[in-house]
Amino acid sequence: MSADVQLDGVWIKFGDFVAARDVNIQIKEGEFFSFLGPSGCGKTTLLRAVSGFLEPSDGTVRIGGDDMAGIGPNKRPTALIFQNLALFPLMTVWENIAFALEVRGVRRAERRKKAEELLELIALPGQGDKMCHELSGGQRQRVAIARALCAEPDVLLLDEPLSALDLKLRQHMRTELRAIQQRVGITFIYITHDQGEALTMSDHVAVMREGIIEQVADGSTLYDRPETAFVASFVGENNLFRGRVAEVTGEQAVVDTNVGPIRARMATHEGEAQLKPHEEAFVFVRPESLKFVNGGEFDNAIQAQIHQQEFEGNLWQVFLDVANSDKRIKMSLVNDGRSLGHETGSDVTIGFKAELAVALPQGPLAAE
Repeated sequence: MSADVQLDGVWIKFGDFVAARDVNIQIKEGEFFSFLGPSGCGKTTLLRAVSGFLEPSDGTVRIGGDDMAGIGPNKRPTALIFQNLALFPLMTVWENIAFALEVRGVRRAERRKKAEELLELIALPGQGDKMCHELSGGQRQRVAIARALCAEPDVLLLDEPLSALDLKLRQHMRTELRAIQQRVGITFIYITHDQGEALTMSDHVAVMREGIIEQVADGSTLYDRPETAFVASFVGENNLFRGRVAEVTGEQAVVDTNVGPIRARMATHEGEAQLKPHEEAFVFVRPESLKFVNGGEFDNAIQAQIHQQEFEGNLWQVFLDVANSDKRIKMSLVNDGRSLGHETGSDVTIGFKAELAVALPQGPLAAE
């Protein structure tokens, strides 16, 4: 079984502090949905409201179309995986997995059979008689998922479950987690501050700031077509230029900035352009969108000086100083085995296409 989740006008307040502000989201049945944002933005608070550990101050939480008002966490069709996993240290792996069935009074043989089926699902066959401390961090993570699935929830809630793992294991587990979700087909709601996790695993992502939903979209849309300055500065890396709109032509704007005029694609919201002439604006350009101008044609060109070059194997990271700017520009170039052709300290011209730059109204930015 699986169910959709709907938040209608949800507010959550603690005294004068507003943790979630008029949240309206529709999470489809069977999708992997993530709430992404910095610490303290309200994403875990919303998860607690869905799970029943917290009642909204206003608004409605619906699961499978049913209003969850007054229904406690033990009565909701959800299961929650905590950050610390909370496995029982004195139980074997299979006993941990089948604990929900034991609470229901299911016979031992049936519990063991179900546990073995779930061990197959999470790619840990034959590990049921081990103690949890005998497993690796990634294996314990999978046991926690199996234990939650054993309760047969319609919605699985995951509160930053990979944050305690090292980088390589975290990257491996997000692939495993997505594969498990696709096999079982139930709705996953995932909380994270790690954009790599959210973009890699999710069907849709809600980016949050200070209790507000900034944008809900699939990963590629968030990255390529951010609708707010916060989303552009939080998701991925971006070079930021400040200025004022000089001209609007079709879907593009020319913004006068401290490094000269920049032509960029205007961001839209619900199909409407967000900028008008003379308004203050931000222009964002991804490091990978910048190129050295070596005879090629670009919509935009900036004079700069190479400050530093960093070799990362597959990439060259080039940091550049620009006149009239106190911030360095970052350019990412794929290592194709050839020399960059420019030395540190040399004067260069960098260029980029207008369609690869986005102009947005000025607004709050993510903390650097």
